[in-house]
This record gives sequence, structure tokens and C-alpha cells, in this order.
Amino acid sequence: MQLFETERLIARQLCHQDVPVLTEILSDPEVMKYSVRGVCDEEATRKFIDWCLECYSSHGIGPWALSEKESGDLIGFCGVGPELVGEIEEINLGYRLARRFWSQGFATEAVKGVMQYAFDQKHCESVVVIIEPEHAASVRVTEKSGFGDYTVHEFHNRLVRLYRMTCEDWALHNKLL
Repeated sequence: MQLFETERLIARQLCHQDVPVLTEILSDPEVMKYSVRGVCDEEATRKFIDWCLECYSSHGIGPWALSEKESGDLIGFCGVGPELVGEIEEINLGYRLARRFWSQGFATEAVKGVMQYAFDQKHCESVVVIIEPEHAASVRVTEKSGFGDYTVHEFHNRLVRLYRMTCEDWALHNKLL
């Protein structure tokens, strides 16, 4: 079932039929370089999808499959889901795209689509993004998507930037565009 679309992407819930393609993406060391969980084999990918299905059921949100409209190919995922940061449950934005779709604007397009959906359809109050400062591409995507200031936190024994956008910030950012 399609959740939303952008100019070049269609978002839907992940399902177990996505395991082979998603495993190929998530087993790429470059794709997973900044992941606290590391590369994923088929079993880890299946567990990730199980977690996504639980998120959809319990929270109505989660990482969503992204398919390119032109080809219909699954290119990765992007979405928001619960994440424990310190002792606080946050709504965290995350994404992973197959390497062949990098540097073409897909990540920024996906993030903007997810943010619109999260705030307008799912009524999230705020969304955070957790990024290692060395991950320059994700820092650029985050800032191009309207996230501004950040705080520094320790997350899974790594120093990270935590960006936050509220629903009000999102509305203001989009009025200015």
C-alpha cells in the first residue's frame, strides 16, 4: 500500500518480500559505514523488517520502503521510528539508499517527503536526526531539509550530532520555500 510519493519516489511499508533486495543494500559496507548496527546479513535484515512491522502496528510509523517511480526498483528505505536517546524515546529519522542512488538528490527528496508525511499525516510533534559529524553527506541532506542547530550527545558509544525539528519549525520552513 502506497503511503506517499514525491517527484521520483513512492513510499510504502516494508514487507518480507523486500528481504533479498534490502539485504543486498544493507550488506554493503559503504552504505552501513555510519550505522551503529553495522552491515546486515539476511537474518539481520529480516529482524529489521520485523521491527519495522512492529513499529507500523504499535506507532503507525517506521522506516518505509522507497521505490523509484521510473523503474519500480526498491532503492532503500527512509522513515521515522522510535529511538531511545539517553532515557528519552524520540522519533528518529533514518534512511539507507543503495549506493547507485547516491549523489542524485534522492536522500533529500525522501527526507522531505517523510517529514511532510510524519508531520501532516502522523501528527508527530518533533523529529530528531542522529548523525556522526564525519558523515558529511548526511549532514548536508539534514541541513538542506531544514534542520538547523544541533546538540552533541553520546549515542552507542559514539559522539553524534542530534538535530531536532518541531512541527512548527517544519511549517515555518516550508512557508519560506
